[in-house]
Amino acid sequence: MTALEIWALALGLAMDCFAVSITSGIIWGRFRWKPMLTMAFFFGLFQAFNPFLGWLGTRYFRHLIESVDHWIAFGILAFLGIRMIVESFKDEDEKHFDPASLKVILMMAIATSIDALAVGISFVCVGMNHWGDLPYPLGVIGLVSFLLSLVGVSLGVKCGSYARKIHADLLGGVILFAIGLKILIEHLTA
Repeated sequence: MTALEIWALALGLAMDCFAVSITSGIIWGRFRWKPMLTMAFFFGLFQAFNPFLGWLGTRYFRHLIESVDHWIAFGILAFLGIRMIVESFKDEDEKHFDPASLKVILMMAIATSIDALAVGISFVCVGMNHWGDLPYPLGVIGLVSFLLSLVGVSLGVKCGSYARKIHADLLGGVILFAIGLKILIEHLTA
């Protein structure tokens, strides 16, 4: 795999993180550095770690991972999306969905990085068979996801006042559900 292909792959993997981060920034409505950095860190970490798991598990669990990864991602994102949609119809003082909570951040990081397991499997298929082949692509994937998550949250915060007028939490829930559905459809039609 060339460096350009690795950077393009990293950019593609980071798009789900980017979309979810925009939604989170819209919900927060202001810069909250600790949750922003926490979200970006875990998004980058999981995006880098899951290809490693996919690479490692290829020899032992390939058939199990490939058959359910898309269902897991869909389930988590659908759950979060539906929860956000339901919350959007509540009064402000009744809302409980908090994308700044560590539990929600971890669930979103897992959900947006499930498809990265398949990337690890593909690493073996393109000849990355040794431990030494992995640090560069995994580092690039983690870095790009981290940076795009920060950019996404920042864009969400900047657009937040406008987006809240159009019920951004409802829109965010629909986006999360749509990302999960996209992952499911891509895997079912591949």
